[in-house]
Amino acid sequence: MAGAVLGAILCLLLIETVLRPWFGFAIPGSLQIVRQLTLWIALLGAALSARDGRLLALATGTFLRDGRTRAVLEALAVAAAVAVSAILCRGAVTLLLGEFVYGTSAAGVPVWLWQAVLPLGFFLIGLRLALRLPSRAARRVAAAGAGIGFALAAWPSLIAGQPAWPWVAALAAAGLIGMPLFAVLSGLATVLFMIDGTPPVAVLSSAYELATHPTLPALPVFTLAGFLLAEGDTAARLLRIFRAWLGWMPAGTAVVCVVVCASFTGLTGGSGVTILALGGVLLPALLQDGYGDGFSIGLLTGSSSLGLLLPPALPLILYSIVAEIPLADLFLGGLLPGVLMVGLVAGYAMYAAPRRTGPRIPFNAREAVAALWHGRWEVLLPIVVLGAFFGGYATILETSALAALYALVVQVLIHRNIRIGQPLRRVFAESAATIGGVLIILVVAYGLTAYLIDADIPGTVASWARQYVHSPLVFLLLLNVFLLAVGCVMDMFSAILVIAPLVLPLGAAFGIHPIHLGIIFVANLELGYITPPVGLNLFLASHRFDRPLLSVCRDSLPLLAILLAAVLLITYLPWLTTALPGL
Repeated sequence: MAGAVLGAILCLLLIETVLRPWFGFAIPGSLQIVRQLTLWIALLGAALSARDGRLLALATGTFLRDGRTRAVLEALAVAAAVAVSAILCRGAVTLLLGEFVYGTSAAGVPVWLWQAVLPLGFFLIGLRLALRLPSRAARRVAAAGAGIGFALAAWPSLIAGQPAWPWVAALAAAGLIGMPLFAVLSGLATVLFMIDGTPPVAVLSSAYELATHPTLPALPVFTLAGFLLAEGDTAARLLRIFRAWLGWMPAGTAVVCVVVCASFTGLTGGSGVTILALGGVLLPALLQDGYGDGFSIGLLTGSSSLGLLLPPALPLILYSIVAEIPLADLFLGGLLPGVLMVGLVAGYAMYAAPRRTGPRIPFNAREAVAALWHGRWEVLLPIVVLGAFFGGYATILETSALAALYALVVQVLIHRNIRIGQPLRRVFAESAATIGGVLIILVVAYGLTAYLIDADIPGTVASWARQYVHSPLVFLLLLNVFLLAVGCVMDMFSAILVIAPLVLPLGAAFGIHPIHLGIIFVANLELGYITPPVGLNLFLASHRFDRPLLSVCRDSLPLLAILLAAVLLITYLPWLTTALPGL
């Protein structure tokens, strides 16, 4: 069902993008419907992710060798997540009843019907998390967690006025032992609101507000485009192109892999997708050309996040929503820093590549042209899509729809890597599950953001910084350290929602250009993806390449140092981010 909802979003956007301007055909209220269906993708996709065990969490349990201890901690983490899901489910019912009384509507449909997915989704998430537990005793622990959650939701006075720190510590501990991140963030927001005497419905109201934001549907649609590209032979075609054109360089294959990873991440918007989709193609290519195992894995792990500053990067889209900065300016601001990162990593590959590698690939004009012709549709994708956006012909929503349509036509009709029918439905379902696991974090994180704003935490932090930090340079250094730590323990999207509102007033107080601040923010979080011991890409690389986590961490350290230097250059050379938007 989640895949069908994603397909409906794409169809409605295409009608608005293509048919309405050319044929005058439109569905009344279609954009409102798209915004409401984004909420459905978040909940139903997250339920799919919960069923498959793919909800984002800190995989710290992998450090434990004792199976029994790991099973006990897993049961406790799931019980805590089920308790939070139960509170949210009960709060969603309250939200629905309020909307039923007020009788508001969206696209001619009562809002409470659109919101009906909230209690259903949280119920399914909690149920599927519990059913994945391997033993009956563990499922009983999860059932006890559900009972506790429903009790707290029914009688919020049980914790009203109590000290917050024991609850915060308990949720943090549950997060460390593997509770999904959406439950950590929503649990914090819910508990803090309830201690202040505000019912859990406040978190659900904020979640609904973000889920129906006019720009947010671009995230699932761009993700769908990325999955369509990943499912086909896009990686092999890009590899052939860059090998033909760059293989003559010193360490040509390594440089090619860096450029392919950055290009693919820029197209798909997710570094995790790059590792999973390209790892099976690029690692054998490096090993075949004589590059060492450790060097190759470290290079691919570090390169997989390089494109997150290159348009149409999803983190920049989300940051523009939160910071209310024109998206085109953020895209332009990220170009030079993104190219700088790619250049530094490519330079490292040329310098540090093992000496005993295969021979360079001599430049052959015929092969270069043939490779370019074979991959012409992939090469044209960023030109067509970004040309439509920067040329003012399409909004970001329309651009995402064009990207998905382009990828669909290329993979299904031109290259025929994806067959119509079950294979295509599977791609839609997997894309919905992946983006649901991200969107559920975003929408509940907005509840925590709402609490922080209500409690005037940004103002308090800004006052403290003005009192104790007097130099913009010192502020930027402290910001780098703070964001690097945040990037290690929180995914990029939820960090943008929760942390950016705290940082924005500080940047304004120290006179930091808002575009410069945004690029610094995303660049630091990008670095957090490969920062040991809990950087997300380290776990994904360990899984994809079947290597021990500590081995992947060691192999990635040189890339971490290179990208840290790049982040410092971006931080202290503001013209890198402001030169292009100022043109």
